[in-house]
Amino acid sequence: MSIKPALESYAKPKLPPLAVLAFGILAASTASLFIRYAQRDIPSIVIAAYRLSLATLALTPVVLTRYRKELMSLTARQVLLLCMSGLFLAFHFAAWITSLQYTTVASSVVLVTTTPLWVAFLSPIILKEQPGKAIWIGLLIALAGGTVVSLGQSCAVQNGYLQCPPLAEFIRAENFTGNLLALVGAWMATGYMLIGRRLRSSLALTSYIYVVYGAAAVSLLLMVVVTGEKMVGYSRQSYLYCLALALIPQLFGHSSYNWALKYVSAVFVSVSMLGEPIGSTILALLFLKETPTFLELGGGVLILFGIYLASRNYP
Repeated sequence: MSIKPALESYAKPKLPPLAVLAFGILAASTASLFIRYAQRDIPSIVIAAYRLSLATLALTPVVLTRYRKELMSLTARQVLLLCMSGLFLAFHFAAWITSLQYTTVASSVVLVTTTPLWVAFLSPIILKEQPGKAIWIGLLIALAGGTVVSLGQSCAVQNGYLQCPPLAEFIRAENFTGNLLALVGAWMATGYMLIGRRLRSSLALTSYIYVVYGAAAVSLLLMVVVTGEKMVGYSRQSYLYCLALALIPQLFGHSSYNWALKYVSAVFVSVSMLGEPIGSTILALLFLKETPTFLELGGGVLILFGIYLASRNYP
């Protein structure tokens, strides 16, 4: 079965994509909060494994009763691409969730949602599109913003001057590690979004997310084994946070994004995900008492402005 070009027009959706994406953003914004609470007891890689495993288990009864025929008809190429997408998703969550151990929600979420820039950067190769000048200007501005966000917790503005620790100390800092992991998460999400745009034209949403989430779950469970972590022995409350993480931001949030990939471009969907930092930062301020620094706010504004410039005229 051939895969349709990524930007081909498809049947008109029954629901407005903007409304579905808005719902997905609201659901996905809760992820950072649930992760932070679960991290008090459970290692990050185990949280990621539970998130995808529980989401896959929740879908299993529906898939086995309504979508088994479609799954059995998948071609070898489709299965390969679905597994690749799941692997990208696994590394995305492994990197991003771990980043929340080392940096603030504001820094982590803003950096991990630079995905639209990397989608645009790879579009000439993957989607056969040639980004215009606005794409590259926006990319440079957003990368500058990412640098400012990375400096936000190690540096401070004092008496009108930026005061930073020595370079060696900065590189060793936990915040730098967390910000770098969040950026790796963005790169992994880019592969996940690009493959998803290719495949969603020919697969039902439930079939698509079941195989992708399942492949990601298996990958994360293998990471748990390799790292020597355990899946049991934690508090009941922590398990409830993992369950909430699987149901709300994963099944409702990410699945809304995957639904929209059938009707609008990967860039448009990934740009819509930029609403997550706003919701996540507000929740972190209310429940975790994490107040963004001046540099974090300024860098976040630069990133959002850069992505806006890069995507405003993008198909």
